[in-house]
Amino acid sequence: MSEKYQVTIIGGGPGGYLAALRAASLGLKTAVVEKEKLGGVCLNHGCIPTKVLTHGASLYRRFHAAGEFGFDFQSIDFSFGRLQEKKKAVVKELTDHVGVLLENSRVEVFFGKAKAVNPNLVSIVLASGEEIKIETENIILATGSEEIFPPTPGLDLPGVITSWEALALDELPETMAVIGGGVIALEMASIFSTLGTKVTIVHRSERLLRRMDLEMVRRLSTYLRKSGLQIMMNTPVEKIEENDDGLKLTVATKKGQEVLEAEKVLLSVGRKATFGDQDLNALGVEYDKEGIKVNSKMETTVPGIYAAGDVTAPGYFLAHVAYHQGLIAVENIAGIDAHFDGSVVPACLFTDPELACVGLSEEEAREKGFENLQIGKFPFSACGKAATQGEDEGAVKIIAAGNEQKVIGVHILGPHASDLIQEGSLAVARGAVAAELAELIHPHPTLSESVWEAAMSINKAPLHFGRR
Repeated sequence: MSEKYQVTIIGGGPGGYLAALRAASLGLKTAVVEKEKLGGVCLNHGCIPTKVLTHGASLYRRFHAAGEFGFDFQSIDFSFGRLQEKKKAVVKELTDHVGVLLENSRVEVFFGKAKAVNPNLVSIVLASGEEIKIETENIILATGSEEIFPPTPGLDLPGVITSWEALALDELPETMAVIGGGVIALEMASIFSTLGTKVTIVHRSERLLRRMDLEMVRRLSTYLRKSGLQIMMNTPVEKIEENDDGLKLTVATKKGQEVLEAEKVLLSVGRKATFGDQDLNALGVEYDKEGIKVNSKMETTVPGIYAAGDVTAPGYFLAHVAYHQGLIAVENIAGIDAHFDGSVVPACLFTDPELACVGLSEEEAREKGFENLQIGKFPFSACGKAATQGEDEGAVKIIAAGNEQKVIGVHILGPHASDLIQEGSLAVARGAVAAELAELIHPHPTLSESVWEAAMSINKAPLHFGRR
């Protein structure tokens, strides 16, 4: 039995490692147990490697459109292998940095599989095979999430891959079918389509991105189709089979069965909480199919056991939510009264153009019965900075309600939407009214002026676009 810890965190992903760093900064003796690599899915198989490929794809597209800025490329020599090497280097740099941060913070890291025996005892089977037990005053479960595999015949065939395998491909496939219509599915489809793969999205539902504003999703769909991406809606996959050139998918359409052929099939229908080796029933921790039940302090139903990140219910499946929940859990352990509020969580889609949102969509606002609903919009085509960059697709949409026109939702489709959305997050979180955004001086020329003009269009009128 080793020395006793004040906090033991099971899982070294975003929620886990950041919780450990915060715990150390508060003077708590802390341990982290990670079964694979520090950084979890986000740093190793998700957010970070995906964004390296996204940036590479964006550069590829910009080079092909560089003629309008005076460049004359006779040919563009692109190597997918070199892009993958860059991705590996970035991932290694960031995961190594997490290790250094934990070491410098004197957090003890165990690599192995951990199981909470009770709120004060954790059993660990180390990578070497040795089993040890550590005493602890508190446990944070940050075991993450895993891919959902629907009961579709043929998913176990060679050539059917998840985003993990797609991010590790050595060569670009000529053709790819993407099953799914969520964030990961669209990001991966956008990357491979931009780099030259003929991609078809096959989605069983009638709409993409069900949590985002329908108008903005429809606008995005138009841009994606114009870029060459094929999208088949209301099209469930019945089975997948091998053929001479790869795989064939039998799908159900309104006209009947159709057969699609693809070299690779990327499965991306969603993720679900994974509890790892934890026996939650034996621990007495309540959970359901969405994940572990927690209160606003990230406490489970068992005193001394907390949970953070994708493993919690309801599942946000966002690294920045995991970050925040990990901090909340640790601060409560340290005696700080901290609470998680999931009502203002920004979400970002890194397609080209990007889509980001915070607060309520227009449909949600109408369903909830908000009075005096006003919608302010401003297109990037009327934004000076967007024009200078040759990136004028999309628009800013602000939803305001009530007599004061309080901002309850902000949606941005266009260049750097993932960066611009934070102004919307602050407005929604602090209960700002549209007039306050309109009165705030925005620097010129910047993309942020589009947020200003969208706010102006609610109570006044946008200055660089036609009056209401």
